[in-house]
Amino acid sequence: MRIIGFGDVHMDTGMLERIPGLQEADYVLVSGDLTNFGGRSDARRILDILRRWNPQTYALFGNLDRPEVAELLVQQDRHLHGCARILQGLGIVGLGGSNHTPFATPSEFAEEEIAAILDRGLTQLRGHRPFILVSHPPPHACRCDLLASGAHVGSTAVRRFIEQWQPAVCLTGHIHEARGTDNIGDCTILNPGMLRHGAWVEICFADGHISAALQTLSSAT
Repeated sequence: MRIIGFGDVHMDTGMLERIPGLQEADYVLVSGDLTNFGGRSDARRILDILRRWNPQTYALFGNLDRPEVAELLVQQDRHLHGCARILQGLGIVGLGGSNHTPFATPSEFAEEEIAAILDRGLTQLRGHRPFILVSHPPPHACRCDLLASGAHVGSTAVRRFIEQWQPAVCLTGHIHEARGTDNIGDCTILNPGMLRHGAWVEICFADGHISAALQTLSSAT
């Protein structure tokens, strides 16, 4: 099974045509920020484009998506937030929105709420292994949550979840300048940054083994 993951679309889908094998992938996972402070109509427009490329697309809302985007994803049964899915034997737990920011963006949660949302997804997973975490906010204190100022701004609750439960992979985003990879224990953290900057994640799952890598277009700007 081959999965393509990316996020931070921000209403710009022009890079989709440059992702090799996007249409042939078994699934596409989108880690949030479909819009720029947008609601249902903006999100529907982006989701329609994504599903024309690959109908097996599942998505999170990000902190820059209004709460009605979360409702739309639930109605379309393509949501990942606060739930678990099993896709061809691979478990997925999702977390949308973000921890609190200085900017009071539309979809933010306290760390205690994030912990409860993750626990709800874990409960639905019913002990299934292996699984991956798709989280719009990255875990705190890693390469994938680092601002240019040197501050770490990821979620402490996400980090605790990863430390305790060790998903095989965490697909994240939110902090555009922190594109890259890191590890927390045996969990590989991958932040592809903004979609328009030309990076995505490829996850392969076969015979119970998961591999994941950050892919980039060398000519992307």
